[in-house]
Amino acid sequence: MEAEVTFLPSGRTVQVRRGTSLLDAARRAGVHIPTRCGGKAACFMCKVKVTGDSELLPIGEAERRKLAGMQDQAFRLACQARAAGKVEVHVPLDPLRAAVQKQLELARNKNKDDELW
Repeated sequence: MEAEVTFLPSGRTVQVRRGTSLLDAARRAGVHIPTRCGGKAACFMCKVKVTGDSELLPIGEAERRKLAGMQDQAFRLACQARAAGKVEVHVPLDPLRAAVQKQLELARNKNKDDELW
């Protein structure tokens, strides 16, 4: 059985085998998700958010311990979460990129305000 994983904000979608980790699916789709532990649920760097209707295999004990309740807010570890059907994954921007994007947005808004005067 195949699974379909869509990564946001890029919008890239990839078809993978059922049971493929979200981290492996991201690599196939050319989406960067940082990790340091090599997929052992040790570093917490690959934390992503999935939509409520995403079809994933049940959470494992190692991932549950690492997330410590954050799975209730739809957070999962990309190295541990495994696709079972259609999945939509929100990949957070790395902190530097997020800061740059925020500054650009502030500058755009300032320019719009200046145009009004």
